[in-house]
Formats: sequence, structure tokens, C-alpha cells
Amino acid sequence: MTRMVNCVKLGKEAPGLERQTYPGDLGKKIFDNVSQEAWQQWMQQQTMLINEYRLSPIDPNHRKMLEGEMEKFFFGGGEGFKPPGQ
Repeated sequence: MTRMVNCVKLGKEAPGLERQTYPGDLGKKIFDNVSQEAWQQWMQQQTMLINEYRLSPIDPNHRKMLEGEMEKFFFGGGEGFKPPGQ
């Protein structure tokens, strides 16, 4: 049976993630409050950020920036970064 969550990003009940996809307290918060669909939206957003800013996921400063954008994306009430012209 699929685990359902009240998705904070989509504003509706939707299938939740199958497992915690990010470590720590933020990962737990995401697991409890974010749907599979919203997570996929974040993955697209993260790819755009990595490409736009030429980030390296192994660089601790870049990971911290991505984590901040993730927090804003799901819980900050906004879309976070948008490239110029969008």
C-alpha cells in the first residue's frame, strides 16, 4: 500500500516517498511532508541549479547552498531560484 502524505509543495494529499531521500532533520521533514511528485519537481530544480551555477555536489559549500534552496523550495513558500528570463 502506498504511503500518503499531505504534500506541503502541492497542497494536497499525494503518494509519499518510499524512503528518506535526504539525511538528517531536513530529510525527515521532507519524508514526512513531501510527495513523490514534488520530489521529482525538486530534482529538476536541483539539476537546473547545478547547471546554472556550475555546482559540484561534492563541494561542501555547494551542498549547503543546494540544501538552502531545497528548504526554500519545499517550505519557504516560493519556487526558489529561477534562471533569467523565466
